[in-house]
Amino acid sequence: MELEQSVARHYTHGSLEAAVFQAVAASGIGLDRLTPADLAPVDEFHIGGRQATIDFAAQLDLRPDMHLLDIGCGLGGASRYFAHDRGCRVTGIDLTEEFVRVAETLSRRVGLADRVAYRQANALALPFPAGSFDGAYMLHVGMNIDAKAAMFAEIRRLLKPGAVFGIYDVMRTGDGALTFPVPWAATGETSFLETPAGYRRLLEGAGFVVRMERGRRDFAIKFFAQMRAHAGQSGGPPPLGLHILMGGDGPQKVANMIDNLQRGLIAPTEIVGQAA
Repeated sequence: MELEQSVARHYTHGSLEAAVFQAVAASGIGLDRLTPADLAPVDEFHIGGRQATIDFAAQLDLRPDMHLLDIGCGLGGASRYFAHDRGCRVTGIDLTEEFVRVAETLSRRVGLADRVAYRQANALALPFPAGSFDGAYMLHVGMNIDAKAAMFAEIRRLLKPGAVFGIYDVMRTGDGALTFPVPWAATGETSFLETPAGYRRLLEGAGFVVRMERGRRDFAIKFFAQMRAHAGQSGGPPPLGLHILMGGDGPQKVANMIDNLQRGLIAPTEIVGQAA
């Protein structure tokens, strides 16, 4: 419980909804014409943002009207993409209560309240009956969860036979001490990176067949180079961006993540499994 509380505190902003809508207004986007794509700079809290979500979704063989479980949904950016662009129904869960409240508000604002739903919940004890979902996914979630075997077993319980389970996490790819803070953790006490081989082993142990694995290190390096170039040209980040979520030490968190990435210690990685 103490670990869960530490993780939730790490992500809690305190006045996140107001901060997001202030940034939307500062960006010149009218609240009466807000779209899911408009929110992508702030609600896609993973390396590569919306493009990473699009690339990831292309690996999942989705069909319209599938009911998906989003583990660690954050502000709901990915869930709104899967609902709006891919025609799925999505239930999202997150440990951070504020994220769940803001996700609900944003989804109502863009007219998707009938396609997405959110609940505060722990990924190790999900409040749904067995076999409830046609598929599941998580984006940059496993880094905060030590008990991955238990989480994967719980996700498998909720999936129908043959259902897809997609993962896009930062994974350990080299030996050496990480530099902290990073976006997912202030210190190593709440950071639990695993290697892609470890993910595959744990997934197979939980009843999944691994269908695909793809490292996205080059994509990530290019993404951060483009982000830095844009910030340099514009004199700083745009009003609407992930700096809202990361707080005052956001630049240091990003710089450290880039350093860890360039030293070959970490890389964002996609793994797709299928429930046996």
